[in-house]
Amino acid sequence: MKIIRSGSKQLEKIYGRQFIRSRRLQERVRQIIEDVRLLGDEALIKYTRKFDGVKLTPKQLKVSQMDISGAYQNITPNFVSSLKTIIENVNRFYRKTIKKSWRMKDSEGVVLGENYTPLERVGVYIPAGTAPLVSSVYMTVLPARIAGVKKIALISPPDKEGRINPHILVIADLLKVDEIYRVGGAQGIAALAYGTKTVPKVNKIVGPGNMYVSEAKRQVFGYVDIDMIAGPTELVIIANRYSEPKFIIADLKAQAEHAGGLAILITNSRSLAKEIKSQTEGTNGFIILARNLKEAVEIANCIAPEHLEILVKNPQRLVKDIRNAGAIFLGPYSPAAVGDYVAGPSHVLPTCGTARFFSGLSTLDFIKSSHIISYSKKSLERMREPLEKIAGIEGLEKHLESLKARF
Repeated sequence: MKIIRSGSKQLEKIYGRQFIRSRRLQERVRQIIEDVRLLGDEALIKYTRKFDGVKLTPKQLKVSQMDISGAYQNITPNFVSSLKTIIENVNRFYRKTIKKSWRMKDSEGVVLGENYTPLERVGVYIPAGTAPLVSSVYMTVLPARIAGVKKIALISPPDKEGRINPHILVIADLLKVDEIYRVGGAQGIAALAYGTKTVPKVNKIVGPGNMYVSEAKRQVFGYVDIDMIAGPTELVIIANRYSEPKFIIADLKAQAEHAGGLAILITNSRSLAKEIKSQTEGTNGFIILARNLKEAVEIANCIAPEHLEILVKNPQRLVKDIRNAGAIFLGPYSPAAVGDYVAGPSHVLPTCGTARFFSGLSTLDFIKSSHIISYSKKSLERMREPLEKIAGIEGLEKHLESLKARF
């Protein structure tokens, strides 16, 4: 890892990092999406054979109940019991986030409010290439379930034998996912967005994926909703001379396990910086020397990381000034890994500095609101003059007539 100072040009590059997509990638994904939109299942079968090396029939695109039952025979005996503990953690967190419809009424009879309704159909993408992200199943499905989504469809690319990872199937089954399809990549995203004869279209697509998946989500956004466009995962650690070096080293190296993962330490301790550098050779990332912890916090806010660990003695003193981070981990015994797997909040988090305006996946991603407006004749008459003035300025005569017709 390279040591850099605050105010350096390299730090400015970190602030401005973004998910890079080449024109070639964009065009490839556009063509795949167009093929799926026009040819449906035929295109899904073609691209599954091309990219995954599996020849499927249209009937095989959907995972059968027999496949799901067989998956239980290929998992360790204590997997389900361990999973139940995690599921309860996730459920307990998201039950606190449920929005309720509301109304307010004034003395003249005006009623205003919001109706919150869950989305009807959601598609979940679960990667299964270099590492099958089994934890992403419950981290995406459970917030949707608690929000009240009626139908959840899960897609995941098959292996060379045409199978989906048994742990993915078992978790999906336990969480009562309605439909599972053996299809991945940009073609899978297109199928969820536009629908095929076998794969019904959804209202929203969530879940992590590679650059093809992320670009496909970007291109179908607007026709369907998406959670976010995620880039490589990232971790920032704020530490000082009182922090435990072996915890910092372990967490930075854990981050480097991810392909393209970015690991950053921000510290005001030169001795700590030198020690960490000597123990993390070959790790993708940086050690940033700050003048003090206040500057360290401001640097972290400018980076706006996906994961932020605060490993100083009193992390609560710093967390109040953190404005931009996907998830914040406080203290030496709260590694980012606990958030990845068991804590409760979803590990689907904003990357590439988008924590400045995006949040982690929650129940709010799976509901929409309708504004409620109810006026009495008396209350409408009270607002007649300002309404007429604004409509008159805009020159919309028919709007004025719709008001006058009531008097």
